This record gives sequence, C-alpha cells and structure tokens, in this order.
Amino acid sequence: MLGYRGTGKSVISKLLSEKLRMKLYKIDNMVSELAGKSIPAIVEQDGWDSFRKLESEIVAEVSNKAKNSIIDCGGGVVLSDGNMVNLKREGVCILLTASLETIIKRIRNDKNRPSLESGLSFEEEQRKIIAERESRYRLAADFICDTSQRRPRETAEKITEFLSTKGWV
Repeated sequence: MLGYRGTGKSVISKLLSEKLRMKLYKIDNMVSELAGKSIPAIVEQDGWDSFRKLESEIVAEVSNKAKNSIIDCGGGVVLSDGNMVNLKREGVCILLTASLETIIKRIRNDKNRPSLESGLSFEEEQRKIIAERESRYRLAADFICDTSQRRPRETAEKITEFLSTKGWV
C-alpha cells in the first residue's frame, strides 16, 4: 500500500488484511520498534536520513518474506528506488490518493507525523511534498484508488475487485 500521509493506507491495509486473511506488515511501526522510539523522536534526534535508512532495511527484509501479505508502507517509501525494486519484485503496488483538502483535514492535528520540510506553512508543506512525490507514486502504482469520497470498506472492496480480476487473490 502506497500513498501520501492521510490517504488511508493504515486503515485500508488493516481491512484488506482481515478480508483477505493475509499477514499485515506495518513498516512505520516496525521502524519505530527497531529504533526503540517513536517516529517523531527518530526524526528529531537522528534526522530523516536515519529514518529512511531504517525504513529501507525493513522494506528489504519484509519484501523478501512477505508473500501473500499486505505491506502498509510509509508515505516516503517511494523516495528510494531500492525500496520500489524490492516491493515490486513479487508484489503489487496499490496507490491510495486523496485531494489536498481531504489530506489536510485528516492529518492536521496528528502529532505523530513530524514535519517533512521546515520553513513552510502546514498547507504549503503538504502541497509541495505531494507534488514532489506524485510522479514516483504513479510510476510505482499497479492500481490507483482515490479515497477522498469513499469509506474505507468501499476502498478495500475496490482493491479486492482489482486483485481478483488479475488473479492475485
């Protein structure tokens, strides 16, 4: 599962995991466990580069053993070509999108999401980062699903339909 912050990756990954009876790997949680601290603490104390390095280690490990499972990736996983090679080797990448307004509404008050770039207002930062990542997300996607107007269960159903038509579930 790929997509920017607030597109619904964690909620929909959980629903798909239950619906398809597949193991769920939550990359951000695994990074936090490996580091022994929260993501905001990792970023504050060690920087984004350190977080991205841990993220890539976990993506490599999980993608090698995660057959028939769901991998809930952090929004920045697409920044590493190596991550995408690992995830796409034997996996299907589902991209969740949402309108900027929807994303802002969903994540504005979430204290577990450290700033990605300083010197910008919250809205400016989201707009800039989404624009920077957009082509990487689209390039990686095998299927794109907009979550702006859909309930999580509807999105999970759309994804399941897509996977079924391809014979992947």
